Amino acid sequence: MKRILLTGNMGYIGPVVVRRLRDSHQGVEITGLDMGYFANCLTNSHIFPECGVNVQYFADMRNFPEAALDGVDAVLHLAAISNDPIGNTFEKVTYEINHMASLKFAKAAKDKGAKAFIYASSCSMYGFAEDGARTESSPLNPLTAYAKSKVYTEKELEGLASERFRITSLRFATACGMSERLRLDLVLNDFVAGAVASGKITILSDGTPWRPLINVKDMARAMDWAITRDAGPDFLALNVGSNGWNYQVRDLAEAVAREIPGTKVEINKDAQPDRRSYKVSFDLFEGLAPEEYRPKMDLAGTIRELKEGLLAMKFSDLDFRNSRFMRLMVLKELRAKGLLNERLEWTSDGKEEPR
Repeated sequence: MKRILLTGNMGYIGPVVVRRLRDSHQGVEITGLDMGYFANCLTNSHIFPECGVNVQYFADMRNFPEAALDGVDAVLHLAAISNDPIGNTFEKVTYEINHMASLKFAKAAKDKGAKAFIYASSCSMYGFAEDGARTESSPLNPLTAYAKSKVYTEKELEGLASERFRITSLRFATACGMSERLRLDLVLNDFVAGAVASGKITILSDGTPWRPLINVKDMARAMDWAITRDAGPDFLALNVGSNGWNYQVRDLAEAVAREIPGTKVEINKDAQPDRRSYKVSFDLFEGLAPEEYRPKMDLAGTIRELKEGLLAMKFSDLDFRNSRFMRLMVLKELRAKGLLNERLEWTSDGKEEPR
């Protein structure tokens, strides 16, 4: 593996992936491509994480520079509108970037001679399921713009795959864990932040929904495997996580309280049912990926990692759910300052009035 292109490298997961690639592939050239929305959202980082890439492009996926794909062996495509709150607020943009731009980008990567294309998909495409753990052949039931965009893209990517252009769609469980650009709009990260800042976890649902989780370090492990995989078909859609990491939301809160003594857990018993509830089977991934690429992190260790990271940051924001630790809040702030237009494109002078 000589040259890897990583899109979305300036987000939550990207810095962790770059470190993994540096550790695994000596002499590899890594190119980053990112819009830069969250470039200044650094958390307890001693250096600018992009020091780890050889070349950095600042670009919109809807108008990406094809030169970034020159000589690339493998593409890791993380760039996306990344969660349900942003997708609900910017629905049209979500489809433009996550679906249409991703397909255009994959076609360009194939034309440029890339051998592997790894797509960061999501288990959220299963939506709501009460009849057992979802497998890769289970019906898809996307409930949000974000989840639907992942389904649409994955279906069309399948037609691009060939022996010379292998595509792996990694349906990741919900991310968690520490990063140089930490997000707190993720369930476990949110709970640890609440415990550290106030000694209290407030569950917005009734606590019963099921969620599969995965530490960002284990996500990076899986991507490292996917760029050189020799098992499975030319197009492979794969649930990525661990069978032991299917939890109900209230169980996650209680696990945090055990690791951070004195934490009080509050459940909103009157909350409307959260239909985003599903368990996932990761048997196929465990059967295909060699042992060194399977998840290594455990829940207690991830909670401690987050706690230590937040304490090192001197984190104490009681109102963090309305802060710049939430990706939607960052985009709203950039919009309010006229730095982004309604299509989430950078304005040339920062003077556009939000609509």
